[in-house]
Amino acid sequence: MTSKADAPVHIFGVRHLSPGGANHLLKYLDKLQPTAVLIEGPTDATDEIRHLTNLVTKPPVAILAFTDEIPVRTVLWPYAVYSPEYQGMKWAQENGVFCSFIDLPSSVTLAMKDTLGRSPQQEADKELSIYTRIAELAGEYDYDMYWERNYEHNASEDAYRDAILCFSAEMRELSEEKEMREQPAEFAYNYVRESYMRRQIKNTIANGHDPHKIVVICGAYHAAALADLTEAMSDEEMTALPSRSTKLTLMPYSYYKLSTMSGYGAGNGAPHYFEMMWEAMEAGVPEELPHLYLSSIARHMRGSGTQRSTAEVIEAVRLAESLAALHEGSAPTLRDLRDAAQTLLGHGDLTVVAEALAKLDVGTAIGSLAEGVSQTPIQDDLNRYLKKLKLEKYKTTVATPLSLDLRENRRVSSVEAAFLDLNRSFLFHRLSLLSISFVKSQPSGQDGATWAENWIIQWTPEVEIQVVESTLLGETIEVACGYVLREKLNECQSIAEASALIRMSYHCGMTSQMEDGRRTLQDLAADSRDVVQIAAAARELSMIINFGDIRKIDTEPLVPLLEQLFMRGCLYLLDNSNCNDEAASGLITAMNELNRIALDHSETVDERLWLQELLNLSERDDRNPRLSGFACAILMERGKITVQQCAVEVSRRLSPGIPADLGAGWFEGLSMRNRYSLLSRLSLWEQLNEYINSLQDEEFRRALVFLRRAFSTFSTKEKTMIAELLGEVWGVNVEQAAEVLTGELKEEETKMLDDLNDYDFEDF
Repeated sequence: MTSKADAPVHIFGVRHLSPGGANHLLKYLDKLQPTAVLIEGPTDATDEIRHLTNLVTKPPVAILAFTDEIPVRTVLWPYAVYSPEYQGMKWAQENGVFCSFIDLPSSVTLAMKDTLGRSPQQEADKELSIYTRIAELAGEYDYDMYWERNYEHNASEDAYRDAILCFSAEMRELSEEKEMREQPAEFAYNYVRESYMRRQIKNTIANGHDPHKIVVICGAYHAAALADLTEAMSDEEMTALPSRSTKLTLMPYSYYKLSTMSGYGAGNGAPHYFEMMWEAMEAGVPEELPHLYLSSIARHMRGSGTQRSTAEVIEAVRLAESLAALHEGSAPTLRDLRDAAQTLLGHGDLTVVAEALAKLDVGTAIGSLAEGVSQTPIQDDLNRYLKKLKLEKYKTTVATPLSLDLRENRRVSSVEAAFLDLNRSFLFHRLSLLSISFVKSQPSGQDGATWAENWIIQWTPEVEIQVVESTLLGETIEVACGYVLREKLNECQSIAEASALIRMSYHCGMTSQMEDGRRTLQDLAADSRDVVQIAAAARELSMIINFGDIRKIDTEPLVPLLEQLFMRGCLYLLDNSNCNDEAASGLITAMNELNRIALDHSETVDERLWLQELLNLSERDDRNPRLSGFACAILMERGKITVQQCAVEVSRRLSPGIPADLGAGWFEGLSMRNRYSLLSRLSLWEQLNEYINSLQDEEFRRALVFLRRAFSTFSTKEKTMIAELLGEVWGVNVEQAAEVLTGELKEEETKMLDDLNDYDFEDF
C-alpha cells in the first residue's frame, strides 16, 4: 500500500524559458489551487523568492551563487518574465501559498561542479544528437522549431502537461543508457539531483501538505523521474554530499545572456521574441503575434531609413501563416516569421532585415532589483558610489562615452561638485584594477592634457559577477583595491613593475599604497644596473611629480627616489652602452627619458652629472657608435659642445679607414635629434660625402643600410631637404639622391643589421 509520503504529486514539466509553459502553468495552478508550489532551484535560495517576486523586481534577473574562498566559482539560475518558474513563484506569492526551491543547495552544486569537472548550468544542453533526431523525425529545421510549434503554440491545457510528461519519459528511455556509458558524470549528477528533489517533496508532504495539493515545477527532462518518489535521498546520503562554503545574491540579468548566442545552454535564440509571445498570451490574443512581430520589423527598418508599406507587412503575415499551414494546425514559428520577413520585407535579401531581426529577436533588456536587495557589501559600496557620483544613469547595456576633466570646477559651490570628475576617475581606475569591466579607458584626444580622460561605460551581467567575485578581496572597492595592490607588490620582481604599481596607486587615489610602492621600488633600485628599466621607472615618477597636483596627491615623498634613480641611470649609462644594435634602441629611449627628466627637474636632479656622462659616452670609441652619436646630438642640442667641437668629432668619426658599421652607425645616432640644425650645415654633408667616397664597394653598401635606416624616421619635408643637399654635393638631381637614401631595406640588408647584434665594439 502506498504511504502518504510516497503518494504522487502533480508534476509540471517545463522548458526553463517558455512562455507557453508559463501560460499553461498559471491556468493549471488556478484550476488546482495547490497549497505548496515546489520549484527546481537551489534550496538555500528559497529566502530569495520574496525578493524575486517583489513588485519592484524587473526580470530578467538571476540567482548567483559563489564560493567565498579563492579560487572563486560561480553558478547562475536566470529567469525571464516568461520563465514558468518565475511565474510559479509570483502565483504562490499572490495567493499566499507555500513556495520553495527543492534542488541541491548551491554549496553542493558548486562542489560537484569541481568534482565532476562540469557546468551544472549547461544541463539542458545535452544529448544534442537525440534532439536533432526528434527534429528530423518531425520534419522541422531544428529542435527549437519543433519545440515552439508543438509546445509553445499548443493551446490545449491538458494536452500540454501530458505531452511534457510523455516526452520526458521517452527522452530518458532514449538517452539514459547512452548517458551512463558516455557521460557518467552527467548521469551521476542528475541522479543525485533527482534523489535530493524527491527527498524535498517528501519533506513537504511530511510537513502536512496533501500530495494532491502539491505542484512541482521542474525541467521537462526531470518530470518523469520526480513522478515516482520511492528513490528519495537518505540521511546517510545527504551527509556524504560534497560541499563548498558559498554565498548567494540576486543580480540583474540581460536578454543577451539568456540567449544561446552567449553560450547559455538552457537559453533560447530569441528571448525578446518570446517576451512578445508572452505578452500576447497574457492579453489573450496569441494569434496576433505574427502581426506584432512583422510590423515591428517594418518599424525598425523605417527607423533606419528603409521604407516598407503596410501592404508588404500584411503579405508577410500571410506568407508566414502559409508556411505554418504546411504543419497542420500550427501557428507560425519564429523561423516562419523570419523567412517571411526576409522574403517580403527584405525583398529576398537577409542583410536588409538582419539588424531589425537581431534587435527584435534578442533585445537589449536588462533587469533590475529593489535597492539593497540581497547585495554583497561590495555591490552596496559600488551602488553608493554610482549614486554619489551621479553615474546611475550609465548603468545600462548601451555603451556610453564619458569625458572627464580632472581640474577643479570653480563654477560650483560645493567641494563635492568641484571635484566630481576627479572622484569619478578614482573610481574608474579602481574598477579597472579589480578587472571590473564596467568602464574602459579610451585615448583622451588631448595631446599632453593630463587633466583629460575618456571612458566608455557599459553595464552587463558579467560586470555584476565581477563585482561579486571581488567580495573576496574586500568588503569595499577601496579595501579590495588595497588588497590587490598589496599582493602585486609582494610579487614584484623588477623596478619597472614597482613603478607601474606606483602609477596605478596614483591613478586610484590610494596614497598609502603609493608609499608602499615607493619603498618597494627603492629597495629594488638599490641593486639595479639596468638603465632602460631605471629610466622607465624614473619617467613614471617624473610624470606623477609633474602632474600630482591635478589629482590633489602629495608627491613630495617621490622626489628623493627620482633623484636616486636618475643618478643610477647616469652612472651606469656608459657600462650599458657596450651593447649590440638591438639593445641600443632601448637605450636610446632611456637616454631620451633621462634627458627629459634633467630638463623638467633641473632643480632637484644632478644635471651636471648627466651632461658629464653624455660627454664621456660621446667621446668613447669602444661603445655602440649609434649611442655615442646620439649622446653627441643631445649635447649639441643643449649647447654643451661648440660647432667647432662637433666638426672635429664628425671629422674623426667619418675619416677614411673607419668601418661603415662604426662611421655610418655613429652618423645615424647623431641624426636622431636636432635635425634642423644638422640640415643647415652643408659642411657636415660634405664630410659625410667624403667619408662615403673613401669606402670600398662592400663597405659602401653597408654604410647605405645605416643611412637608409636613419633617414626612414625623417619627415617627408626633411627627406626632401637632405636629398637637395646631397644632390648638390653629388652633382645629381634630387630624385636620384632620394632614391639612394630612402629606398626600402632589402632582405639581405635587414640581415646585415641583425648580424650587428653579435658585434663586440670593444674589439675595435
